[in-house]
Parts: sequence; structure tokens; C-alpha cells
Amino acid sequence: MSLEDLRKKIDEADDRIVRLIADRIRIAEEIGGEKKKSGKQIEDKNREQVVLNKIRRIAQEENISQNGIESIYRQIIATTKSAEGIQVAFQGEPGAYSEQAAFEYFRASIQAKPFESVDDVFRTVEQGETQFGIVPIENSLEGSISRSYDMLLDSKVKVAGETELRVIHCLIASPEAQLDSIKTVYSHPQALGQCQAYLRQLGCELVPTYDTAGSVKMIKEKGITDGAAIASSRAAEIYQMQIIARQIEDNPHNFTRFFILAGQDSAASGNDKTSIVFSVRNKPGALYEFLKTLASRNINLTKIESRPMREKPWEYNFYLDFEGHREDKEIRKTLDDLEKTTSFFKILGSYPKRDEGQRGHS
Repeated sequence: MSLEDLRKKIDEADDRIVRLIADRIRIAEEIGGEKKKSGKQIEDKNREQVVLNKIRRIAQEENISQNGIESIYRQIIATTKSAEGIQVAFQGEPGAYSEQAAFEYFRASIQAKPFESVDDVFRTVEQGETQFGIVPIENSLEGSISRSYDMLLDSKVKVAGETELRVIHCLIASPEAQLDSIKTVYSHPQALGQCQAYLRQLGCELVPTYDTAGSVKMIKEKGITDGAAIASSRAAEIYQMQIIARQIEDNPHNFTRFFILAGQDSAASGNDKTSIVFSVRNKPGALYEFLKTLASRNINLTKIESRPMREKPWEYNFYLDFEGHREDKEIRKTLDDLEKTTSFFKILGSYPKRDEGQRGHS
């Protein structure tokens, strides 16, 4: 067979491949419609893993690279998932770290929807206006995000996933600005707190704002030439602003952990975590007995956080993460037993443990 004949066969194969992908996208659109009608989550990582495992088996049978086929198929899945209509709410303006974390987690062409506050993110997911939300829950340097924890206590939404983002802060200003002309720095209080050493050297007035990327947007819209913002490099690109300095955070080990919010939590994957919030009865050793129950059943506790009760001064709710899914037989029995020992108990959700490969960089 001649080279031209072989190339013709390649062209015919490419034609079939593209048309089959188009068919897959159309089917995905129908699936997305059915999921919305039934109130099911659009994102289904368990189903995605089943598909990838099947694809690898077929590749093995055909004696071609399993890793290569999986890489191609992940792109196909990302394209078809976007057709299903994944919407993710985040707090801030385009270019915010929460938006970046959403893209890292879903690995797809999602529709990221900005909202002014964390409360708005919870509300839109709770009311079914958006399938998913993403909120910061803690930072490795600054600690817990109080408002996110408070909203988890009150809201009906579930924690359906988690991810982490390496936060790299940049000092951003208008294209004509010079470092020695900067008199004021704007950003979210968390970002200002994470760059204290650099900002002390700069000697500028610090002005807290509601969002990192929103600070960049404000400087641009108001034409501020003697001010700068702390935000991501992506925010500088979006608003066409100048990066004066990069990596200005005090500590390079600066990570923010995010929770993925949904109307329901995730099905068991075999490698899960569960988050709960509870308060213990006011008696000696109550918290010890609670934790002892987990330890005696070899359940690995990954985090515990106390938060003051708003209605009862000097009493506390405890937020706790541990390994296992609430539907696992042993975990389910443990949760039932624990609930009997508490004055308040709420399961926030079960979800797959963060994949190391999901740790993104801003």
C-alpha cells in the first residue's frame, strides 16, 4: 500500500474519531439534562474512573500505551463534561484563587460563576441555582476561614470534595506604575497577612478588601497609579496589569484547602474522608470519650477544629475530619454511636480524599 493510500486511511480514521466524539458530546448534553431533572450531581468522579479503567483495559488488549490513551481520554472527558453544563460558584472576581482552585479540581471547561461573598456561594448551591460551589476552608499559614465554617454549620449543602492550591502572591499595579511610587496596597485580609514581611519593607498603607482579584480590578477601573494589589498572576493577565514582584508571601509553603459544595455528598470511592460538626455535653471527659470511640475503632482522625458557639458564650462546636465514608459499615455504626453521646451532631459530608495530583499552583 502506497504512502498516499495510508494517509487516506488516516484521514478516514480521523473523520470517524471526530464524529464519534461529537456523538459523545451530544449524549453528554442529554445526560446533563437528565441529571438536572432528577436533581443528581453533574460531576461523577466514580463514573469517570470506571470509564478510564475500561479504556486502559481496551488499550492493553490492543497493545498500545495505556498511559497515552488515558491522557487523550481525559481531554475527551473534560470536553464532554463541559457539555453536561458544570457550573461552579466561587467567591471573588475572575482571577481569584478560588476560581483557580475550581479549574484545578474539575479539570474541565467549567462555567465558573463569581459571587461577592462566601454566603452567596452557599446560597446559590443550596437553592439549586448552581450545581457546585467552592469555598476556602483553611490556609496553611493563616489558619481556618471562619465564615466558611460558620456557613457549614447552618447550611443544608454537603461537602462533596476537597482540593488544595499552592498560593503564590504577586504585587500588581498599573502598567505605568513604579515600585517606589506605590503608597497603598489593597487585598483580602488573608493575603495581606501572608505577605507581612514584604509589606513591612515596602512601608505602604494597607487597605483590606473583599477579594484579591477584585483589588486588581478596582485599581484598573479607578485608574489608580500609586497603589498596588496582592493577587495571583492570572488576575494580572485577566485585567492586563503589571506584575511588579512575584512570590512575595512570607512562606513558600503557602497552601489553601478548599471544600467543594453540592446538594449531596459523594458516593464512596474506597479512599474517602468524612467531615462532621458536633458539641459535647457539659461534663468532665466528654470530648475525651468522643475521641476515644474513634481511636478504639482504628479510625484515623485527620483534623479537629473548635469554634465558639454564637448563642452560648464559652461553649464550643468541634469540626472534625476523619478517614472513611459515612456509608461504610464500620463508619456508619460509629457515627450512630457518636451521635448518642453529643448534644449536637451534624454530618457535613463524605468525599474522596484529595488526590496528590490535584494540588495546583496559582
